[in-house]
Amino acid sequence: MNRHPLRRSVRTPLTVMATAGIAAGILAATVVPASAGKALTAHTRKPTVVLVHGAFADATSWNGVVKKLKRDGYPVVAAANPLRGLGSDAAYVRELLAGIDGPVVLAGHSYGGAVITDAARGADNVKALVYIAAFIPDKGESALDLADKFPGSTLGAALRPVPVTLPDGSRGQDLYIEQGKFRSQFAADVPKNTADIMAVTQRPVTGAALAEDSSTPAWKTVPSWALVATEDRNIPARTQHFMAERADARTVEVRASHAVSVSRPGDVSRIIEEAARATR
Repeated sequence: MNRHPLRRSVRTPLTVMATAGIAAGILAATVVPASAGKALTAHTRKPTVVLVHGAFADATSWNGVVKKLKRDGYPVVAAANPLRGLGSDAAYVRELLAGIDGPVVLAGHSYGGAVITDAARGADNVKALVYIAAFIPDKGESALDLADKFPGSTLGAALRPVPVTLPDGSRGQDLYIEQGKFRSQFAADVPKNTADIMAVTQRPVTGAALAEDSSTPAWKTVPSWALVATEDRNIPARTQHFMAERADARTVEVRASHAVSVSRPGDVSRIIEEAARATR
């Protein structure tokens, strides 16, 4: 039995790449400029919540979460994660964080978890990390490594690789979830009409981003929380628990698909607000 179905399915189309991936993400919310967080923190004692989406998604996947956080008085920034490379994506988020005055609660979904793990390193205003059905890598690990750690992910068979030229001019591949498989794979508990839109508007991640190793993780010094989606078909619950326990994250389970920020925004906002209260 081949223990690495995702690695095989992603690398086979472009073996010259030796990169691959899986990922998880979802569509995403109203993107607020960093300057908005800067202005808001001058008038509130609550930390700014910065949300980082994962692969196959954009900031509108946080829409329901944003609505609840703003109702409860939190300034919110939903970052537009480039999904091009772990180091460059983390650098982009780190620059966004530098433009926010006051404390920050930094939350990431799926591949966005790997991004916040790197981005928060050296960002003194980040007071808590919240992982939502997310990768929580240690130094030298990639999303691809963690996806293969335990059995259970069915993402590999749902992926559609597309050749792409990367920012440095090299050839790579963008990874999409096949539209016909998107709901069952990614968002099984999301209404069909919503999941169909998510499938059409998904943003791809590069195989190189998923294969790139993480550097020294911020969770070693920043308090962490984790929401485990027990029905996740992208990152199995066993893998999520393993990573959360290793990071000493305060953990809750939610019976939900990988698209938990869309299907269960109340549970997602609840754990973020728990982290925010703990930072005061």
